[in-house]
Amino acid sequence: FPFAILYQIITAIRNFLFDVNIFKSTSFSMPVIVVGNLSVGGTGKTPQIEYLVRLLKNNFKTGVVSRGYGRKTTGFILLNNKHTAKDVGDEPLQYFKKFKDITVAVDENRVEGITKLVDQKSPEVILLDDAFQHRKVKGSFYILLTKYNDLFINDYLLPTGNLRESRVGAKRADAIVVTKCPQTLTEIQRKKIKAQFSKYEKPIYFTTIKYADKISGKYSYTIETLQTKHVLLVTGIANPSPLVNFLEANGLKFNHINFPDHHNFSSTDIESLKQKGLILTTEKDYVRLSKDLEASDLFYLPIETKFYNEEHFNAKLAAYLQR
Repeated sequence: FPFAILYQIITAIRNFLFDVNIFKSTSFSMPVIVVGNLSVGGTGKTPQIEYLVRLLKNNFKTGVVSRGYGRKTTGFILLNNKHTAKDVGDEPLQYFKKFKDITVAVDENRVEGITKLVDQKSPEVILLDDAFQHRKVKGSFYILLTKYNDLFINDYLLPTGNLRESRVGAKRADAIVVTKCPQTLTEIQRKKIKAQFSKYEKPIYFTTIKYADKISGKYSYTIETLQTKHVLLVTGIANPSPLVNFLEANGLKFNHINFPDHHNFSSTDIESLKQKGLILTTEKDYVRLSKDLEASDLFYLPIETKFYNEEHFNAKLAAYLQR
């Protein structure tokens, strides 16, 4: 706990220096939509970015800039078909492979990353992935994610809790999105949660995870087909429990190997997995494993973010972009 107090002092001073313009924040001429969180990992940033891509790409020339967490390279890289997850990180590679009509770049220096992407590709809107604390970029619209069963209002700063900065940082958000909600969440329950966020005076939205009815890979299986097969579930994400619960609820029997988030699969890992038969994994892990396990029975279950109040969220974002 004493270390959490020290951490709070340091982050508060840093934020204050940005607030009073002693530390420089760089603005850009096009909209920069920032997606991030106050807590460490597992709030659903990747499906939220993908939701925004689907929403925007048909009307705006869209670019995504990410740090490229876990990559073995440094500096600016504009993704192309030759890159691997080790080159650019698993999430940026997933965006690139999934959406052919956007541009994706990685750079640990987000200001340089945006600047170079603008110079090379002239996007009309930028999506900045996992950058709520990256205040060297002055975003124009901030989306703050918080997980339903781990709301930031009930959490504490590192190392006592999982918060990267004080809860007061939520005041920088233009919208707060409660992610990974139960699909049965009622309007009364949503109102109770909104009341807990009332002091922030921000619009509150709710999302749930929508799983596909088929797994994908070299070919497709229905979820029901897997009920008769021996399945190994392999995950390297921050919180695999929603996926585990979904598979169990659909009658699947499986063994589960749970690696740490953004796990870099070693040659030993790969050789071991090659002997396991049908492997089911997440889309993010599939990006990292598919090259080395392409001769194996490797599949992933696609997911999407689904808003409870989608029209209201879309309208708010559209109103901002049309200003």
